[in-house]
Amino acid sequence: MADAQVPAKLVKEVQDATRKYFNVNDARKAGYGPFLGCVTGPDHGAMGIHYVNGKLFGKLEPDQPQALIYEPEGNRLRLVGVEFITDAKTWLKTHHNTPPVLDGQVLQLVPAPNRFNLPDFFEIHVWAWRNNPNGAFVDWNNKVSCEHGG
Repeated sequence: MADAQVPAKLVKEVQDATRKYFNVNDARKAGYGPFLGCVTGPDHGAMGIHYVNGKLFGKLEPDQPQALIYEPEGNRLRLVGVEFITDAKTWLKTHHNTPPVLDGQVLQLVPAPNRFNLPDFFEIHVWAWRNNPNGAFVDWNNKVSCEHGG
């Protein structure tokens, strides 16, 4: 079996932790709510609709993503991935100026100003439920679209 066929540990952990959120109503009951609309890539692909749980900010645990990502499909939403997010200033102050690493995956710095009008933050997407031809941790996914909403 080729290494490319074996999902990263983080992908598997995210799948185990989030299959209970396939139905977006279960995500809402757990404290997740929509943040902005469907996020489309600047020139290709998309991220989808982020459902964020603000109570999880400040934690970086594989089983507690700050955002669940859904793709609109007609009148329903399909879980496609998650995003881990943490405030950069707080993180760097307590972790000696090194970026966060979650199960071997380094989170990326998103400086302000940014499209979300947030202060500097670190993030990583995990495409646990939709293959991303560019990699499981790349922000934009060419297999996700915001154009299928009904």
